[in-house]
Amino acid sequence: QVRLEEFGGGSVQAGDSLRLSCVVSGYTFSIGKCMGWFRQAPGKKREGVASIYTDDSSTDYSDSVKGRFTVSQNDARDTVYLQMTNLKPEDGATYYCALDRRFRSCVEWSRRTGWDAWGQGTLVNVSS
Repeated sequence: QVRLEEFGGGSVQAGDSLRLSCVVSGYTFSIGKCMGWFRQAPGKKREGVASIYTDDSSTDYSDSVKGRFTVSQNDARDTVYLQMTNLKPEDGATYYCALDRRFRSCVEWSRRTGWDAWGQGTLVNVSS
């Protein structure tokens, strides 16, 4: 059974940086998968933040974080990171990682439903 677990959330001030990690277990890492980072703030809809396709490390970002966030993976392809810089109060949310193994790319990742697995989320607070 695939399991995702996020780490690295916390409380920071505007302008600070934070790195989130998503550890994947129970999966054959040689098989490519789309990994997505999402976030949801109280009272708001879930928003896709970034994605990475593990076979070729191709990435994509939402306009709201482009240029400030970087998604990457480790060599073993069992951990995905979200490096967040120049954080803003509006970045405060619970961040989730998700895995989708149905397709050999992350095309249209932010619009997908039916992701195979989700993590439990990690909370990021950004104070002004």
